[in-house]
Amino acid sequence: MTVIGAGLPRTGTSSMKAALERLGFGPCHHMFNIMTNPALVDRWLSVTTEGPVNWEEVFEGFRSAVDWPASHFWREQAEAYPDAKVVLTVRDPHAWYVSMQVLITDGPGRDLPEDLPEAAAAVFQRMMRLGPVLDHITQSVFAQSFRDGPLDEEVAVAAFERHVAAVKEALPQERLLVFDVREGWEPLCRFLDVPVPDGEPFPHLNDAKSMQQMLAKLMAGGEIESPFAH
Repeated sequence: MTVIGAGLPRTGTSSMKAALERLGFGPCHHMFNIMTNPALVDRWLSVTTEGPVNWEEVFEGFRSAVDWPASHFWREQAEAYPDAKVVLTVRDPHAWYVSMQVLITDGPGRDLPEDLPEAAAAVFQRMMRLGPVLDHITQSVFAQSFRDGPLDEEVAVAAFERHVAAVKEALPQERLLVFDVREGWEPLCRFLDVPVPDGEPFPHLNDAKSMQQMLAKLMAGGEIESPFAH
């Protein structure tokens, strides 16, 4: 593991995955990888059990990671990979809250019809198996599960700000980049000590839109396709 993403979901993690892979730090682990690869679910189930987690096993085949569930365990990864750099993606917390509400209401945890297409049923079953991990994370961050209903904005924003403060306090400045993806290539490439891609725009992928489009295709009977496939 060479780059650890510490940002919460909906802070440009899709853009970060694409950027890190373009810069040579891929494959980059993201929730989309779990949704498209059933084998990855089993790797994550160990994080809610007692005893040490084998992070080499969890991240086998990956050189970087962003988004939940990985980013929730940034502290453990920072200890397990002392030479890895950490990128904390941030955005306006109130805009982030709106995007998180979309994730809760329209994402894989929503109420589902009984007659799901086969591919959609497989993906939602996968996410149900990951449920204990996601419940552990959301209880830790928000003191409630997404299944408990909508997040209160004040509570969610406070949790966002606590998270940012905790990461900043825990890591030395030379190891941490606090990064808004709207800043583009320059600060990220400088931090990772790699050249800026010549004439290539920074990838700006919409986390919420990507998820909605993928789920809509599944519900219509199509096959799951990652937004990073092309």
